Amino acid sequence: MKKQSELKNETVGTYAFLEHMYDDDYFPNHLVDQCKDILVELCFEIERTHPKDLDALYVLTHAATDKFNELQDVFYENDSEIETVARECIGENFAFIAASYGFEDADAEELIGTRDW
Repeated sequence: MKKQSELKNETVGTYAFLEHMYDDDYFPNHLVDQCKDILVELCFEIERTHPKDLDALYVLTHAATDKFNELQDVFYENDSEIETVARECIGENFAFIAASYGFEDADAEELIGTRDW
């Protein structure tokens, strides 16, 4: 897996992803790490494909959101869940990523439109 520090976009390369989740003991750090990996992977995919418009960006963010969906059961198994705090934190991180790559007008809800948490 590529490291966040290897991203070309310096803003996301040094960003503290999911800080609120790391600060909350309710969320096991090893699972937050997996969530962070999804976000970093999304950044690499944006840099690789250079989406031309919001629709192309949403395809990438929906694929990343689907990976978060797949982690729900693992959170449950660890006496945790992707609930309000996590949902807001993850959503804010998606919006930050979109803005950092020039998509300031991205709809925050549409970025994670495929979520089921």
